[in-house]
Amino acid sequence: MVQVLDTKEKGSDVNLASYLLVDGFNKEYEMAVVISSDSDLVEPIKLASSHLGLPVGVLHPHRSHSVELSEVAKFYRPIRERALRASLFPPVLTDAAGTIIKPPTW
Repeated sequence: MVQVLDTKEKGSDVNLASYLLVDGFNKEYEMAVVISSDSDLVEPIKLASSHLGLPVGVLHPHRSHSVELSEVAKFYRPIRERALRASLFPPVLTDAAGTIIKPPTW
């Protein structure tokens, strides 16, 4: 028997867009890099570039290509699979709350 906690991603694109703009207005970056394939981020990237004069690059983590993002980003590149593999946590992590085991299919 396996227990699965099904979480839904809610609002992450809105949060990312909000902080991209707020941090830009506060001059907290000279260039931003967004890791996403979500074309919902086109408008905030466009606003950061056109209204704030801040370049925003996009690294996309999937094989799919977003034409919309590639048209508004300063640069648009895939994240290489080797770089993704090198960034993974180990299969077993332990912290004060217990042990976390990565599912074998991940």
